[in-house]
Amino acid sequence: MEQDQKPTMSVPEAGRRYFGLARNAAYAAAARGDLPTIRVGGRIFVKVAALEKMLAEAGGGKAA
Repeated sequence: MEQDQKPTMSVPEAGRRYFGLARNAAYAAAARGDLPTIRVGGRIFVKVAALEKMLAEAGGGKAA
């Protein structure tokens, strides 16, 4: 993770940035557990470091 990058991002932003997903597809991926998320109150965020680690372990590297 880069120094100036936030530790979390919104589900739609992560889906779009890393996979080219539309908003609804990103939330569906999060619901299936395909995106590493945390819930804060009523909001859901993607953990950037966990997502990048998951991609690296899958051999995909960083897609953005």
